[in-house]
Amino acid sequence: MEKKVLSTSSAPAAIGPYSQAIQANGFVFVSGQIPIDPATGAFAGDDIVSQTHQCLKNVREILRQAGADMTNVVRADVYLKHISDFAAMNEVYAQYFEGACPARAAVQVAAIPRDALVEIEVIAAL
Repeated sequence: MEKKVLSTSSAPAAIGPYSQAIQANGFVFVSGQIPIDPATGAFAGDDIVSQTHQCLKNVREILRQAGADMTNVVRADVYLKHISDFAAMNEVYAQYFEGACPARAAVQVAAIPRDALVEIEVIAAL
């Protein structure tokens, strides 16, 4: 198996012992992205709409490193601090996927790093 680490300064650097993404066997596995704006190192905002946008922008930038885009995403997992934010998150999420949307799970979790409202990870097929 060939495994390649993907990294870009257009998305936040990993804040622990993990890679932004791994490319292997025709897939890209993007680590969970929280709403950090890579230009400032701060959250993009304090509401679910702005945070969801930033998470997905980060995902998109990491996918570009593999020569992929959002149409390549086959699976997404969304972690929400408050399940009551589901509808607002979903509205933003729908703006990033056209046509055949990826398989997805969206769940409420007890905590997300840095107390973010949302974290999103994806798998893309190349």
